[in-house]
Amino acid sequence: MLYPMFVMAMLTFIILLITFRVRSGSVSRGEVPIKYFSVFQGDDVPEIVHKTSRHFSNLFEVPMLFYVAGLLYLALDQTQSFAVNCAWAFVVSRCVHTCIHLGYNNVVHRLIVYAIGVACVLAMWINILVNAESGM
Repeated sequence: MLYPMFVMAMLTFIILLITFRVRSGSVSRGEVPIKYFSVFQGDDVPEIVHKTSRHFSNLFEVPMLFYVAGLLYLALDQTQSFAVNCAWAFVVSRCVHTCIHLGYNNVVHRLIVYAIGVACVLAMWINILVNAESGM
């Protein structure tokens, strides 16, 4: 379980760096005043600034449920292949989601991949509950 969680954390750090690069580049090119980033309101900003900022924020939504489930599996010393496979499927879905969102950004494709990831995390949580009820 640790490896999928590590890869997910690395994806978050990579998106943080991309977001920083996009934001600082937009400021240095004069496309966005630095003041915009104090409250994220004001002038029109390039689409890539919105997309990277939104994507970075999104990595602190459903992925938090993934991290908590992963920590529970680690704390309970559970290494069930079902849970690990769900974890890897979630991470892959988030990587694909990132490529779609920051790439060609087809909303339907993004939604499908997002739903797959959410289903994986939901399956992890249900599996935790079922195993807890059965005494693991």
